[in-house]
Amino acid sequence: MATNVRTSTFTFSPTQRQPFVPYLPASLSKTSTTFPSPPPDHALPFLSLTYATSIDSTLSLTPGVYHPISSPQSMALTHYLRASYSAILIGVGTAVADNPGLNCRLENHPPGAENQPRPVVVDPTARWKINNECQFLKLAREGKGKAPWIVTSLTASQLPRENLEVLEQHGGKYITLPTSPSGRMDWRLIMQSLKSEGLDSILIDGGGKVINDWLSPENKQMLDSVIVTVAPTWLGRGGVVVCPERRMDEQGNAQVAARAWDVRWVGCGEDIVMCGRFKEFV
Repeated sequence: MATNVRTSTFTFSPTQRQPFVPYLPASLSKTSTTFPSPPPDHALPFLSLTYATSIDSTLSLTPGVYHPISSPQSMALTHYLRASYSAILIGVGTAVADNPGLNCRLENHPPGAENQPRPVVVDPTARWKINNECQFLKLAREGKGKAPWIVTSLTASQLPRENLEVLEQHGGKYITLPTSPSGRMDWRLIMQSLKSEGLDSILIDGGGKVINDWLSPENKQMLDSVIVTVAPTWLGRGGVVVCPERRMDEQGNAQVAARAWDVRWVGCGEDIVMCGRFKEFV
């Protein structure tokens, strides 16, 4: 019988956790014996980017279709990470395609919604149609998760009334922020707003557009850590690929888009996990 990944629980022992601790929010109060951490930006939450990819840097076979690639041990790591952050952030495309729950299902995790991370969905034009069948809201009703906060550029009068009503009934809300002249939402402003709302650590969890945005030069310096799971599989061409824009120098020569430092590679079942940092000392 196939395992239902929506309801199964996971075990991640203290020994398995140890290599990841320096890259998590709890490490803020500790000093690494190998690499000192860069000073935190107190205007922002502790920010980590995480995703699982194939060897050919592909997240899924086709846009809008969820395709699990992680081993059971890597899935357990995912739930350990969820237990370590105040919130889990995704883009609207992932919310629409996957109908995720984003709750923590570690064995012996304290029960109750108050001990779960807050889902945050970035949905500039409110295209996600929220209803009682959304996994977030089902978990909120069961006391196993929290209703999402949705970041949008629309005002309350522009938002679908049915979305507002069902969201507020479950303890969620919309957060309205302005866009740039080009119509894009500003990640620094989003994170500053979420910090002011009491979210002091956020795990950025996809999808492809969000991940590539965060690997850009203007955004990656805000990240406190990056945690990437690589599975021993090739999904092939045509999928959703992690490939940030190439940088160019003043003479027009191509430059490396990003390179992590303070890197640690950790085996996790059949997968391998890279932990690292982008933020530089100032």
